[in-house]
Amino acid sequence: MVKQSTNLSRRQFLFTAGATTIGALLLKGCTTPSSNSTNASPKLNTFNVNPGLRPETTSARIGFVGQTDAAPLVIAKVKNLFAKYGVPDVQLAKQPSWGVTRDNLQLGSKGGGVDGAMVLSPMAYQMALGTATVNNKKIPMYVLARMNTGGQGISVSNVHKDVDVRLDSRVLKSKVEQAKAAGEPLRFGMTFKGGTSDVMLRYWLAAGGIDPDKDVSVLVVPGSQLVANVKIKNLDGFCVGDPWHVRLINQKLGYTATTTDEFWADHPEKALSFRGDWVDKHPNTSKAILMAVMEAQQWCDKMENRAEMAQIISDAEWAKVPVQDISDRLKGRIDYGNNRTVMENSPYRMRYWENHASYPYKSHDLWFLTENLRWGQMPANLDTQQIINAVNREDLWREAAAELGLTESQIPQSTSRGVEKFFDGVTFDPNNPTAYLQSLQIKHV
Repeated sequence: MVKQSTNLSRRQFLFTAGATTIGALLLKGCTTPSSNSTNASPKLNTFNVNPGLRPETTSARIGFVGQTDAAPLVIAKVKNLFAKYGVPDVQLAKQPSWGVTRDNLQLGSKGGGVDGAMVLSPMAYQMALGTATVNNKKIPMYVLARMNTGGQGISVSNVHKDVDVRLDSRVLKSKVEQAKAAGEPLRFGMTFKGGTSDVMLRYWLAAGGIDPDKDVSVLVVPGSQLVANVKIKNLDGFCVGDPWHVRLINQKLGYTATTTDEFWADHPEKALSFRGDWVDKHPNTSKAILMAVMEAQQWCDKMENRAEMAQIISDAEWAKVPVQDISDRLKGRIDYGNNRTVMENSPYRMRYWENHASYPYKSHDLWFLTENLRWGQMPANLDTQQIINAVNREDLWREAAAELGLTESQIPQSTSRGVEKFFDGVTFDPNNPTAYLQSLQIKHV
């Protein structure tokens, strides 16, 4: 595996060292939000719970990171949907980073951590394989649902406004070569090695002939600290979700090169993942939580609810951001922050339910694993089908869908969404991931 160049000797980064170890679990960011939130409503009595599916426990501890992807969990809590399905004591535990989320999942609630969490989709696999856990311990994990599709982006510093960076990263090539020759390679931030933002950033760079391991530095920085690091010129750009792109633009520090929906239409994003041992012990509770989240996802996808949703998420308990930093893009209004026309009613908005956004396609998990294999971040001999069948519990999603009485059109007929096409014309056929890998010019496998 080719190691990333970090070149940290000349510049100091602004991120918390505790975000990568078990010790960070003592951070206040992991505490459960107060029940007296201004957005909270009185608990409802259990409603519509099939007696044969009575939850084994009424509580669970679920981690989330404060950004717009977390909306289904937040809405399920605020709108009392957990209570509706018989699990009124679900606690949402705010996490300061994906590293802390990972560590808390490894601990489990009995160890002071969490039972499940909103995660970057590849994280459940990284934990199950032990490639991203403390002491490489393998933690059985299940993916129960996709939280959302789309809604992320790649932004760059105003230092690069002169080349008008967009989907085609080749316009950065000369700057990349000059910086590398000077011993100060350009730096790009993402939020978790091998995670969604990492593999998308790497793909985008490589599509423009830039090797993310040899030509630039790709660094892990918590989302909340990305903008600050652009400000002090520690980063040239980053890949992440909102509110960080709009915040970068509002502070006149950078602009959005591309939304990730332009990169890959309706691409899978965060996932709802639980420890496998917890789900095995509490199958009915797991389905009740799923049903609450799925109903919340339907609410979140109604455009008439987006203004209220943005207001709720902006609260200090959840994202703790100005509502103006998230409301526009949730409604489909995209200001790229440079000379590009502001896009109204853009199709490049986050989806929580439309186009089967909630369903955890196995073919999407295969792409994430294939990209991790591409960069040498998972064992080359990995049996992808075996691990996907062990981790992806789309069967539980279907059971929850049946209990909810979803129509046939709302339930995918296959665990594969079929051939996917990316912005550069490259296609990924889930039936032949080897051909996909062979077609890529830059890779380390």
